[in-house]
Amino acid sequence: MIQELSLFLRIKLIVPLLFLIVSTSFAQNQTTVSGIVKSATDGEPLPGVAVSVKGTTAGTLTDIQGRFVINIPKPGAVLVFSSLGFSTQEITANSASLNVTLSENLSALNEVVVVGYGTTRKQDLTGAVTVVGAKDFQKGTVTTPEQMITGKVPGVSIVSNGGQPGSGATIRIRGGASLSANNDPLFVIDGVPLENSTVSGASNPLSFINPNDIESFTVLKDASATAIYGSRASNGVIIITTKKGSSGKLNINFSTVNALSSITKYADVLSADQFRAVVNEFGTADQKADLGQFSTDWQKLIYQDGFNTDNNISFSGGVKNLPYRLSFGYQNQSGILKTDKYQKTSAALALNPTFFDNHLKVDLNIKGSMQNTRFANQAAIGGAVSFDPSQAVYTNLSDYGGYWEWMNPTNPSGLENLVGRNPVGLLNQRFDNAKPYKSIGNLSLEYKFHFLPDLKAVLNLGYDISTGKGTVYVPATAAELIDQGGTDSKYKQNKTNTVADFYLNYVKELNDIKSRLEVTAGYSYNDYLTKVYNYTSYNALGAVISEPAFPFDKPHSRNISYFGRLNYNYDERYYLTGTVRTDGSSRFAEGNRYGTFPAIAFSWAINNESFLQDSKHVNLLKLRLSYGLTGQQDINALYGYMSYYNLSTINASYQFGDQYYQMYRPSAYISDLKWEQTATSNIALDFGLFNNKVSGSIDLYKRKTSDLLNKIPQPAGTNFSATAYVNVGDMENEGVELNLNVVPVENKNFKWDAGFNLTYNKNTITNLTVVPNDPNYLGFPGGTIAGGVSGQYAFINAVGSPKNTFFLYKQVYDENGKPLEGIYVDANKDGKITTSDFVKGKSSDPKVFLGFTNNLSYKKWSSAFVLRASLGNYVYNNAFSQRGNLAQFIGTQVLLNGSPNYFETGFKTQQLLSDYYVENGSFLKMDNFSIGYDFGRIARNTANLRVNAYVQNVFTITKYKGLDPEVASGVDNNIYPRPRIYSLGLNLNF
Repeated sequence: MIQELSLFLRIKLIVPLLFLIVSTSFAQNQTTVSGIVKSATDGEPLPGVAVSVKGTTAGTLTDIQGRFVINIPKPGAVLVFSSLGFSTQEITANSASLNVTLSENLSALNEVVVVGYGTTRKQDLTGAVTVVGAKDFQKGTVTTPEQMITGKVPGVSIVSNGGQPGSGATIRIRGGASLSANNDPLFVIDGVPLENSTVSGASNPLSFINPNDIESFTVLKDASATAIYGSRASNGVIIITTKKGSSGKLNINFSTVNALSSITKYADVLSADQFRAVVNEFGTADQKADLGQFSTDWQKLIYQDGFNTDNNISFSGGVKNLPYRLSFGYQNQSGILKTDKYQKTSAALALNPTFFDNHLKVDLNIKGSMQNTRFANQAAIGGAVSFDPSQAVYTNLSDYGGYWEWMNPTNPSGLENLVGRNPVGLLNQRFDNAKPYKSIGNLSLEYKFHFLPDLKAVLNLGYDISTGKGTVYVPATAAELIDQGGTDSKYKQNKTNTVADFYLNYVKELNDIKSRLEVTAGYSYNDYLTKVYNYTSYNALGAVISEPAFPFDKPHSRNISYFGRLNYNYDERYYLTGTVRTDGSSRFAEGNRYGTFPAIAFSWAINNESFLQDSKHVNLLKLRLSYGLTGQQDINALYGYMSYYNLSTINASYQFGDQYYQMYRPSAYISDLKWEQTATSNIALDFGLFNNKVSGSIDLYKRKTSDLLNKIPQPAGTNFSATAYVNVGDMENEGVELNLNVVPVENKNFKWDAGFNLTYNKNTITNLTVVPNDPNYLGFPGGTIAGGVSGQYAFINAVGSPKNTFFLYKQVYDENGKPLEGIYVDANKDGKITTSDFVKGKSSDPKVFLGFTNNLSYKKWSSAFVLRASLGNYVYNNAFSQRGNLAQFIGTQVLLNGSPNYFETGFKTQQLLSDYYVENGSFLKMDNFSIGYDFGRIARNTANLRVNAYVQNVFTITKYKGLDPEVASGVDNNIYPRPRIYSLGLNLNF
């Protein structure tokens, strides 16, 4: 299948030429009509209006200035003008130039919104649903889809995982519902739910999707909106709808974005002269003698300016009754860390014909993507901030590839152990190459019965198939793996996700009682199969390092579900939605396998009441109430409810005589493992004022998760492992969401629209033990601290506190505000300092996050920017705590560089457990700034040209002293820096 996809992509240069030839031949002997379409209300040009020739498939869209050009078969043909929110108009083309005005259609609320298993009218929505369309996307160099909606949706936190190309983001909707289970939202692409884990060799499951193929995101947040997805929906749902074909003539769109990325800030370290001064003042004679004569800035040697090119071409139109869209994309991006390379080639095909007088609708979507990546060795990031800056990069010796390394003074021919390696060598001597593939597709058949047109049946068959394979090679001469002779290993993994949905949908207008009824009921089958190949591992000299016990592993899970939904609307004023889903999961034993998740919601369109119906100022005023349950079963244990045996690794073999044998050992299990459940209540008000110049919503929500799936310690002798997944504990999230859209200025030449969203979320753990609020159980830790002994953590998850609450010693300061080394508050007043004196502090999760978007247009110019803020989040600065002390420089066998924070504290040794290192990580960022110019029709009116310039990661305002305050884990240690990106984009539409 992969070979077929590869061949399919190789024809991408031939297809454009064929389409151009065909379109040129059809264009001959036709009459051209052009014109402009404006709004009857204010006279403003209307972009995106569909213009078609009645009775044919010929059609086009108006450009940003409302202009159109269309070929008609003969004079006097009828043109049809249609646009969402406006009444459709038919005009006879008796001249070559037409000026058309469209009147607003007051029934624009009939606009449909994609929801779980179908669509619904916008006015019928009772749940917390936010739709982000193409015009609102963040633009520029976009590698993964979630970047397009960062800062755009209230209640949705999107934190980049770093600056590596394709690395993705940590996404949380309303704070996340779980502690140990997966907190990622469910992504559904054209009806296919994605698995949250990615395939080997890929950084992010969403990185395979071409952002240019996406039409819209629909974010489902409360239980009324998400319960239809049941077990997968505890953390919200994000539905991605891709672009489809449209009837009409061939339309070709080509876009290219070329960008330069650069590092904005280096980690603070001592310069070579500062480093020499510290060693000369405090070092031993041998250490002073070890100082080199160079001034090497290791960070500048490992980073570079990266280049990115992203090119896309699409063909859309209709051949008779077959609307189509075919697209190809190619992206080539180099990271700012040297040797980081990311290439992606993608293709997508959408066919959406109708048959039998529109009674049968067929929707076929196939998307394929191939990546070719070289992953840079990110150990070089930590190495660059700690390696001795007084040393050279290279030596005259051929040992270790010619890179300078620390040698063992007692063994001149051997390397010093337990220290970092030359960061340039770490980059250049590791070849970590991956070639993952992915294809997602579905076939949806929607049949409206002839004998009962109100009833339709929908069958959706989908797949998500991926293969990840790669090799890691480090030569035997590389210092990184000199002890084992380098490495020459390979890996491979296949993932297959299949889905089959069948449901019936019945819609009936009951005009006699002013009602509308919609009922949906169906069945869903999801199967997830992974095949992991276990290869023999070799070193670079060909010697075996380890051999697998089995040639492959095949973890497998399955979900079977039944669902139903009822929507009832009385007099366009009162709306009721009821949803129920029963889910069965193979992750639980038979007695606990099925869970039922109901939801109910009500909304009241107050603006349609008699006392507001004729208001000139209130266009929308809608009250929404909802309550429901969702489930969670996505834990890193497919068989946690049953006893089974694992074969030990070679390193854990048992010796009998002179032979070593791998042994089978039992796994931990909890036989009564069951569903985690989240109950969500929501109250909201939607509003639109002053001809919708001011619109938005306010949501108040509360989510309570019970029977938390937590991985907790097991009492000695009670299980076969020290930890296991258990249903224990409760947690609450409550908050407020505000979404506000304003059009301050709108006239013939200038328009300014702004969007603002605010989210406040409070998280509290209410129970963590089988016996509620057991005072003897302190909680379980999180947030590993690097630099000391293993088992040191920054956080505790404890009853009465938010998750990821810092739990450290409380630092004591002198009269000048300088921290006193090793002096902490005796919190329990027992006269000694122990871990019992740890004090709960702030949380790493923000209390408030905000987004602010501005769009301005003046004639053919346009500009936009996106601001994003996070307030109340705290970060543990592990870079300072690990390296900001004298022992970092002279306390080991070799000399190491470190943080100038040492000059502020004067600490002689590491104080890793001091809350001195917990800093306020609140920030304000400008994510994106753009400016563009629309040249309009060019090349004898055959194409429309637009040029845009973008800057991403424009600035950050923060008090945080580290590299970047945006740290998803809450513990900052050697994050891959996020680059500033300058892009120039061109868009041609034929």
